[in-house]
Amino acid sequence: MAEPEVLGLLVAARDEPGVLYRLSETIFRHGANITYVAGGAHREAGHAELQLEVVGAPDTARLVSDLEGLQGITKVSLVPTFERIYGKRVIVIGGGAQVGMVAQGAISEADRHNIRGERISVDTIPLVGEDQLAAAVRAVARLHRARALVLAGALMGGDISTAVREIREAGILVLCTNMAGSVPDAADLVVSDPVEAGVMAVMLIADTASFSIEHVRGRRF
Repeated sequence: MAEPEVLGLLVAARDEPGVLYRLSETIFRHGANITYVAGGAHREAGHAELQLEVVGAPDTARLVSDLEGLQGITKVSLVPTFERIYGKRVIVIGGGAQVGMVAQGAISEADRHNIRGERISVDTIPLVGEDQLAAAVRAVARLHRARALVLAGALMGGDISTAVREIREAGILVLCTNMAGSVPDAADLVVSDPVEAGVMAVMLIADTASFSIEHVRGRRF
């Protein structure tokens, strides 16, 4: 069965109470469902932008017209979805030097797949400290389009390992570099070389790669 078409809408509106309510009510009346909403930029005082992703709208032109007629809405534009432009996301967290090396491998591999029609983007943040790392790991499960996390560092454990198990339950693939601590035991896959860890993270989520986590889960390379 074909996936339903996702409609990207960029909504310019006055920054006032009730705007989001009126938008969602109108989309509901059209029998459609909002699958993603992002609060956007404030390009001038009193105005804001929202990006919505909607599925199930039977008449796109009528939906756009009805939305533009709402109180507080100044313009509604059709835009490509973030999935179409930026695609799946690989998130890299940990020590700065190793994060950079993982990103090098991930970006190089993503480029190889993206020129063949895939869409994969890479996001990084260097962090230290158990509390900060654990919070960042948990946040990955809430990130739009996130598919895989790579943890790069020398020592990670404790609550970070608990967070890793939680996001794996939410469907996020977790790779890590070989390090001290309990994170390697909690991750899906351990890859000693950080560049190769980035490469493998991309291969595991790319539709254009013949590589499955089921072939390597629990292994160390």
